[in-house]
Amino acid sequence: MAVAVEKLITSDILKPGRYLGNERLAVHKAWDKTAIHWVLTYPEVYEVGASNLGHIILYNILNAQPRQLCDRAYLPGKDLAAKLRETNTPLFAVESKRSLTEFDILGFSLSYELGATNILEMLDLAGIPLTWRERQKAVEAGGEFTNLQSQFPLIFAGGQTATSNPEPYADFFDFIALGDGEELLPEIGLVLEEGKQAGLSREDILLDLAQIPGVYVPQFYDMAEDGSVHPRRSDVPKRILRRVATPIPAYSIGLVPYVETVHDRLTIEIRRGCTRGCRFCQPGMLTRPARDVEPDKVVEAIEQGMRATGYNEFSLLSLSCSDYLSLPAVGMEIKNRLKNENISLTLPSQRVDRFDENIANILGGTRQGGLTFAPEAGTQRMRDIVNKGLTNEELLRGVKTAWEQGWDKIKLYFMIGLPGETDVDVLGIAETVSWLQRECRGKGRKPLNFNLTISNFTPKPHTPFQWHSVSTTEFKRKQNLLRQEFRRMKGMKVNFTDVRISAMEDFVGRGDRNLSKVVRRAWELGAGMDSWYENLDRAFSAWGDAIAGADLDWKYRQVENGEWNLFHAQEQNKSPDAENAQFLSPHSLDTPLPWDHIDTGIDKNWLKEDLQRALAAAIVPDCSFEACSHCGVCGIDFGHNVVIAPPVIPQFAGEFVPNTTKAQRLRVWFGKQGNMALVSHLDLIRLLDRVVRRAGLPIAFTGGFHPMPRISVATALALGATSSGEIADFELTVPVDIDTFREELVREMPTDIPIYNVEQIDLKTPAATQLLETAEYLITVAALEETTPIQWQNWIDTIKAKDELWYEHTTKSGKSQLINLRDRLFELELVETHKGIAESISVIRYVGSYRQDGFLLRPEQILFMLGIVGSGEFQLLHIHRNRLILAV
Repeated sequence: MAVAVEKLITSDILKPGRYLGNERLAVHKAWDKTAIHWVLTYPEVYEVGASNLGHIILYNILNAQPRQLCDRAYLPGKDLAAKLRETNTPLFAVESKRSLTEFDILGFSLSYELGATNILEMLDLAGIPLTWRERQKAVEAGGEFTNLQSQFPLIFAGGQTATSNPEPYADFFDFIALGDGEELLPEIGLVLEEGKQAGLSREDILLDLAQIPGVYVPQFYDMAEDGSVHPRRSDVPKRILRRVATPIPAYSIGLVPYVETVHDRLTIEIRRGCTRGCRFCQPGMLTRPARDVEPDKVVEAIEQGMRATGYNEFSLLSLSCSDYLSLPAVGMEIKNRLKNENISLTLPSQRVDRFDENIANILGGTRQGGLTFAPEAGTQRMRDIVNKGLTNEELLRGVKTAWEQGWDKIKLYFMIGLPGETDVDVLGIAETVSWLQRECRGKGRKPLNFNLTISNFTPKPHTPFQWHSVSTTEFKRKQNLLRQEFRRMKGMKVNFTDVRISAMEDFVGRGDRNLSKVVRRAWELGAGMDSWYENLDRAFSAWGDAIAGADLDWKYRQVENGEWNLFHAQEQNKSPDAENAQFLSPHSLDTPLPWDHIDTGIDKNWLKEDLQRALAAAIVPDCSFEACSHCGVCGIDFGHNVVIAPPVIPQFAGEFVPNTTKAQRLRVWFGKQGNMALVSHLDLIRLLDRVVRRAGLPIAFTGGFHPMPRISVATALALGATSSGEIADFELTVPVDIDTFREELVREMPTDIPIYNVEQIDLKTPAATQLLETAEYLITVAALEETTPIQWQNWIDTIKAKDELWYEHTTKSGKSQLINLRDRLFELELVETHKGIAESISVIRYVGSYRQDGFLLRPEQILFMLGIVGSGEFQLLHIHRNRLILAV
């Protein structure tokens, strides 16, 4: 029997705060006053999904539409998933806590080849049939699109992988959204609203959706024997257009999670698309043309976003941030405006050839972030083959600039298994790193250290290398070559990508519709969260068994063994018996591909020509800054490159200097109630910092290399416990009226963290954490055997009458010691009793020691005392801290 979702989100599951929803800047709209109800789902755990920029942007855009409501859902952890299945409770949306089956449309982000198994897990948890055929059968009775219980939401996918090659996943989705979603999804919403009002059938609505550029409905297309895809009816397009939209930074502001996420910062997109033309790079090919965002809009979004969210860090996002010519000016302008607020800027991997003192200046400061470059290959020849456009001189200049500007550790990305690669090129990675270390040495400086990631190249659709094959056997051999070289080198940490992941990514990513059954079977056998290392062995076994079960293991062996290789075939053609050698056999460049019906804008003939240029190690210039490369993208359907001339770089106003002035200390008494009881102590500390920033309160900072706001919470509260007696001290640089301070805190705090009192205390008064003496608790205890109120009272009286109640305590060092709990108990009282479903329940108030030297009495130790004086077993149902009592 299904139970209320709230009863399942308890402190006994990992990070329950990830399921709360209703975060800062979440949008709330009335269900009954909206016509179409969306759920955007990210098929990863909340910490990954909630910080994804595309997820945030589309959530904000959909909720900005009239008569449209958008909620969110994420992949639950194993513990909550087990609870949902045990209680037959369907997966829910985090804000409304409604079952996913109550919504009209459910959209998944598919940005990773192996991520589809997580999507199937979420559909299964929601009680939704996995394939469009199964869902169609469930509504064959002819019900209208009213989303009654006999109906299921329309299921669609978007994202890079879905746009690149949707065929391996075509069985699972009613439609696929190709390309940018900012304009496409609102158009889909309007069609759904009209169809719902008109009472159209599911198939008729999908037919209407198929007329929207960027919407691909797989059930209206058939796969030929050669794997190519063609319409099976005349009223749908032969090729489906990828959508292109202009970035709008204002929609990036939103959703400040209660728990720490993988990208725990404000992220603003500064440039969409990349025209560098790296031949291995699918995102660069799928996002053309390049479009700069107006610098003023970027600055405005960052300034507004930092004040609205309270983050202390922001990131500027682009496939190649350094190609955004306004980067130094925008970064310096923001750094100057927010110089007194201890804000730091991070950038993703950037072009080392564009890294200079201007970019170093905006990244440096009190909290200097990490620095990542991606040379990709270890020799000039290989960088030319992949069209990286990077010389050894530019590589050295960028790395040396970083070293001279104070960076002692740099992260570098390389790939192995690239087309045309030899052992000399592989070993060139180690030689390049060693050369960079030698060139970056100086008196009084630490040696330059590197954190290296060596990835395995996997060919991607819609790139010049989409016809290439790789070999896992060769990956392993080349990894061993590098490991032997790196053993002799110091000052570096090297990470290698698991070859099994690379092989599976390649096999699925370039597959056809036959792989849908493999994806499903892999999920049934336990594959899921395949990018997480701890699940890799199980996932690999599941995928292997699924491939064998589909009689496709022969094809996977080609991936493992690298049985066809473009460069090897070219060498064969140069041999004396070239007449008998089949060029590129068995995979000709003219063979239809499963993704040929997806119109990304790039001409397939241009990809063939660029492959030939790769064979000759010929460079193609960046068409954003030089001549057009004639790839086919620019035109009416996709637009043109937009490159904005950079503004003048503002004069540097100086680094953040922490204001350590302590002009006022305020002590605040507050509570933790409702959902906030499921927020951990560390997450509470982050929340308080963001509240103070949003409120604009003049908080003092500590000194040193990592200045921190002077906010001191007296003590931690157990996860799941509520409280009406927490204490925190705030030190301010200038005096603030107490009522004003309280009003500002209340305005920015979640409602489940009430503010009870604010008092000014002397600056020399010890912190609350040093003054803690005792704590008063109300604990709810269940006796698993029938117990009368008189028995409860007798047990309480017996405990109070004793002088000694010994308890064996294990210290952090593992030593055991006996402590007398009775010495730590000062008051004990039975407040009330009542009978539960299968147990007797009491509420007990106690006051016990709570000193920070370890002399304290924990709530579970009260149960231990009851166990000594009473009979049967006791269970602690709830903890509420009434107050913390400070020494006078």
